[in-house]
Amino acid sequence: MNKIKSASQPETESGLQYHLMIKPGDVSKYVLLPGDPERVPLIAKYWDKSWHVATHREYVTYSGYYKGVFISATSTGIGAPSTAIALEELARVGSRVFIRVGTTGALKKEIKVGDLIISTGAVRLEGTSKHYVMSEYPAVASYDVVLALIEAADIHGVRYHVGLTASSDSFYVGQERPGYMNYLPPFQRGLIEYLRSVNVLNFEMEASVIFVLASIYGLRAGAVCAVVANRETEEFVAGAGVENAVKVANEAVKILYEWDEELKKHGRRFLSPSIIREFSRR
Repeated sequence: MNKIKSASQPETESGLQYHLMIKPGDVSKYVLLPGDPERVPLIAKYWDKSWHVATHREYVTYSGYYKGVFISATSTGIGAPSTAIALEELARVGSRVFIRVGTTGALKKEIKVGDLIISTGAVRLEGTSKHYVMSEYPAVASYDVVLALIEAADIHGVRYHVGLTASSDSFYVGQERPGYMNYLPPFQRGLIEYLRSVNVLNFEMEASVIFVLASIYGLRAGAVCAVVANRETEEFVAGAGVENAVKVANEAVKILYEWDEELKKHGRRFLSPSIIREFSRR
């Protein structure tokens, strides 16, 4: 292990990050963030070219090219704490756009297992983001990333939904699943029905901290998740829709890159529907 700069700055003189074992130049501006380390090579198999950058703890990083665009993917592990570490260290080495590529449980009957959910924002039921900012601060996806994910889903002809997500620190009682010996505290009972009543579409465990940190740091973020479970119908199919989520996320990076290049070329900062139409006519 190379010498770390200090306890408050845990990286080497060359910028190698303590947890991810990556340094400037290793990764793209655009990074896909699956939770599962095994999903990283699944993402990379759709690229024109890919290479392994680093593996350390739950963090696996690949970089490569998708349809000519430099792209990276880093696994975050499960939950907000490890996800915040991944985003912090990726940002330190130059990444600026983050798309979570995950799995999720739908809260509404009409959302089928195998569908995708594109998040516009997230209910902050996790604790990590509260270390960064007051609980009233919103967890919102970047509107251009949402638009790119929608366009990518349409290109691939997959069934998808767009709306609010709830991000929990707990897979079991925090998502109103009984714990060991059927334990479920009274304050968790009725959570699903409450979230459903305020039009929250799904449960997962990482989106809100990605959105909050991206907003604080002036970065961009979005999330697309494959529905593997439905909490109303009680159906659960592991892996359902995951390849579609991967395809959509990869395509969204290409779309964002093209939009970013056009904006730069024409001296524009923000995207709008009329500007997108103008780009498509060129």
